[in-house]
Amino acid sequence: MKKNINTSTTILIAAILFTVFSCRPEPSPVNIDYIDQFNVVWETQSKESSESMPVGGGDIGCNVWVENGDILFYMSRSGTFDENNSKLKMGRTRIQLDPNPFEGKESTFHQELNLREGCVYISGKNEEAEAAVKIWVEVFHPVIHVDIESSVPVTVNSTYETWRTKDHELSQNERMQCLSFLGTLPEQIPLKTYKDSVSYSNSKIIWYHRNRNDDLVFDKEITQQHLDPIREKLWNPLKNLTFGGSMQGVNMSFSNTVTGRYMHNNFKGWVLQSESPDTKHQLDILLHVAQTETDKSWNNGLEKLKDDMPSRSEAWDRNLNWWEQYWDRSHIVINGDLENKHDDKGWQIGRNYQLFRYMLGCNAYGEYPTKFNGGLFTVDGGYEGYTPDFRLWGGGSFTAQNQRLVYWPMLKSGDFDMMISQFEYYLRGLKNAELRTEYYWGHKGPSFSEQIANFGLPIGDIYHYHWGNERLGPRKDKYAMRYLTQASGDTLEVLDHGYLNNNWVSDQYETILEFCLMILDTERYNSADISRYMPLIESSLVFFDEHFQYWHKKLNGSSLNEEGKLVIYPSTALETYKMAENPTPLIAGLKTVLSRMLELPEKYLDQQEKEKWRNYLERVPEISLMEKEGYTLIAPAKNWERLSNQEFPQMYPVFPYNQYGLGKADLEVAINTWNHGADIPAQKGSQCWFQSGIFCARMGLVEEARDYLEKKMLAQSKRFTAFWEVPGFDQWPDIDHGGAGMLNLQEMLLQTDGKQIRVIPAWPMEWEVDFKLHAPYQTTIEGQVKNGDITFLDVTPEERQVDIINTDQ
Repeated sequence: MKKNINTSTTILIAAILFTVFSCRPEPSPVNIDYIDQFNVVWETQSKESSESMPVGGGDIGCNVWVENGDILFYMSRSGTFDENNSKLKMGRTRIQLDPNPFEGKESTFHQELNLREGCVYISGKNEEAEAAVKIWVEVFHPVIHVDIESSVPVTVNSTYETWRTKDHELSQNERMQCLSFLGTLPEQIPLKTYKDSVSYSNSKIIWYHRNRNDDLVFDKEITQQHLDPIREKLWNPLKNLTFGGSMQGVNMSFSNTVTGRYMHNNFKGWVLQSESPDTKHQLDILLHVAQTETDKSWNNGLEKLKDDMPSRSEAWDRNLNWWEQYWDRSHIVINGDLENKHDDKGWQIGRNYQLFRYMLGCNAYGEYPTKFNGGLFTVDGGYEGYTPDFRLWGGGSFTAQNQRLVYWPMLKSGDFDMMISQFEYYLRGLKNAELRTEYYWGHKGPSFSEQIANFGLPIGDIYHYHWGNERLGPRKDKYAMRYLTQASGDTLEVLDHGYLNNNWVSDQYETILEFCLMILDTERYNSADISRYMPLIESSLVFFDEHFQYWHKKLNGSSLNEEGKLVIYPSTALETYKMAENPTPLIAGLKTVLSRMLELPEKYLDQQEKEKWRNYLERVPEISLMEKEGYTLIAPAKNWERLSNQEFPQMYPVFPYNQYGLGKADLEVAINTWNHGADIPAQKGSQCWFQSGIFCARMGLVEEARDYLEKKMLAQSKRFTAFWEVPGFDQWPDIDHGGAGMLNLQEMLLQTDGKQIRVIPAWPMEWEVDFKLHAPYQTTIEGQVKNGDITFLDVTPEERQVDIINTDQ
C-alpha cells in the first residue's frame, strides 16, 4: 500500500487500495528464480541518454546511464504538469567519483538492472580504484537512493542539473508536448515553460516548479469552449500545483554551481560534495508533488517527507518484499530451458514481456496512470531546441484508445492494485464532464472525449478545429455549425457548441465503456469492491442513452426510432469511420457493459435498478452486418460518410467486447471480417496501438497471432529492449505498443468467457512455456507446455478445474 506521501489524492488512492483489495489472501512463500535470467547487463558505457536503463518504484521513474565516466539519471514522478499541461521532468542528477573507476583504457565496467530487487547496479575498476553503485527507488516513499562503496577513499560530487534556468518560449513544433496547443503559432498564442526555483543550504539543494495561476491552460480552454458561465463549478487540478524535490547526502555539503550543455540544451548545476574522501557514500533525493496555497506549505510538505522516512534498511527490506510479491503474481517464460535461449525469438519475447512489466511496476501507485506515450521514461528528443520535457501527444492529456491498452493486460497479470490510478483519473474528471454535457445539451452523463485533459474536458486542439486566429477567445459560431442527416434524408443545419470539429475525434466518446468494463472485470477477477466506481459506470451509460435520444428528437421529432431502438447518430466508429450511424464499437460496448451490470451481485444493484438497465439494453440496436465478396462480415457501422484513420473497429466485438470468438456462435463471421473486412491494408498493422495479434489470438489463428506477436515484442527499440521506438506514432518508449504486445501474448495462452477458461487457445507448438496468469473469480492458472501439450497445470482454487477447456494442439 502507498504510504507517507503528502498529497491528498495519493493518500486517497492508498486508502482505496486497502479497501478495494484487502480481500486478497496473504501471500505464500514464493520462488521467483525465473526472473534472474531476464536481468539486463551492459559491459560498456552509453553514448547518450537514449541508451539509458529504467529504475523506479511507487510512482517514480529514473533513466540511468553512464557516459564518459559520469553516472547520470533523469528523474520523473507522476503528476508533474505545468501551466500548459506539459509533463515536466524533475531534473537530472550527475554523480562523479574521484579517483574515478569508470575512466581509463584499462577500466572494466558493468551495469545491471536487477529485476528481483528492482534496482540498478553499476560497478567499475581501474588501476586506481574499484567502486560499486546501487541506485534504487522506494516503493512506499517518494525517495531515490544512491549507495556508493569503493575499494579506496573517493570524493563524490553529486550535481542537480536543470535546463529550466530561464523562461523558455515554446516553438510551434514543441507545442506537441502540451497537446492542447498543437498547431498554434507563437505569435498567435505565446506559450512559455517557466523557469524553476532553486535554492541551497550548507547540506541540501531544493528546487521546485510552481504553476502560475494567471497562465493556466485550464482557464484558456474554459473560455475557448464557451464554458465561462460554469467556470466556478469546475475542478482545476493545475491551480497551485507545485512539484520539485531536495537532494542531500551523508557528510555532503554544498560546493559550487556549474554550467554546461548536454545534447541540445544548456544547463546549470548545483553541486553537493563529500566533505572528505571515504569508502562509503549515501545520497537521498526526495520528490514532492502537491497542490498548496503557498510555497511555504509545499516546502513544509517536503520536510515532512524527510521526517517520515523509514530507515534505509527498513525501506530496502520493504522494497525487496514488494518486488518479490510482484514477480510472484504472474510470469511468462518462453523456451527458458534452451541452451542458446538468448538468441531465441521466443525467449526474447518473454524477456521483453517481463522488462515491460517492470516498467509498469515503477508507477504502481501513481496519482496519475502510466501514460501511453513514454510513461515515466522519456528523455532528450535529440532535436535542436527540444528539451528533455518534450514528448509526442502531450503530457497532461490522455488519448483514451491508446491509454486503455496499457491497463487491459493488468487483469491477467494480477496487477489489480495498479489499475486504481486509471480508474481514479476518470472518477476525478466525472463531475466536470457531466457539467459540460448539461451545459451544452441539457441532459445527463459525462461526455468524456477521446483526447481528454486531466480535468475531464476536451483538450483545446480538438475543439472546433484548433484555436483559429482569435487567440484565446471562444470560436465563432461558424465552427460549431453541423450539417446532419434526418431520417427523411434531408440535411439539417444545427448550431452545436459541444461539437468537437476535428477530422479524427469528433463525436468519439465510446472509449469510456472499456474502462467501465475494466472496473467490472476487477470485481469479477478479484472480488474487488467497486462501489466507489459505480457512479462513474452508471453515469457513463446514461450519457449514451440520453445523448442519442436528444439528437434523434432534435433531428426527427422522436427520441427513438419506430422499433423503439436508439439511433446512435451523429457518431463515429473510432477515428476511422466518421459521421457514422450505429457504430459497431459503441453498440458492442453498450451490450457488453449493460449485460455485465445485470450480472453484478445484489450489493451493487437491486432488482428495480437492474430492470432499468435491462430496458436500456433492449433499446440498444444490433451490430450491423454486411456482405462483401460473398462473405458475411461485421460492419464498422450501419452507414458512414468517410474514412479518416487506420483503426479496425469491425473487430471490436472480438476484442475488447468478447461477443465473437472461440467457442461462440458465428466465429466464422469474425474470421471473415478479419480476412476480408479491412477497407485499407493499414488497418491490419502491427505497430503501436494496432491490436491485430490480439484479434487473431481471440479467433484461434495461431500462426498469425505469433507473427504479430513477434512484430510487437521484437520491434525496433533503443539499447534497452523494451524502450520501443515505433516510427511515426507515439513517443518512445512506446507504452501502448508494449501493452498491446502483452495482451497478444496473454491471449495466446489464456482466454476466459464467463466461467470458462481456455488454456493455450492460440499457442504455437514449437514454443515451450512456463506461465502463471490470472482468471476471473480469484483464479490463478499455472502451467507448462511442451510440443503443444500441457505437461503441467495447476488451477487455484481447485474447484475451478471443471471450468478448464483444454485446447492442446
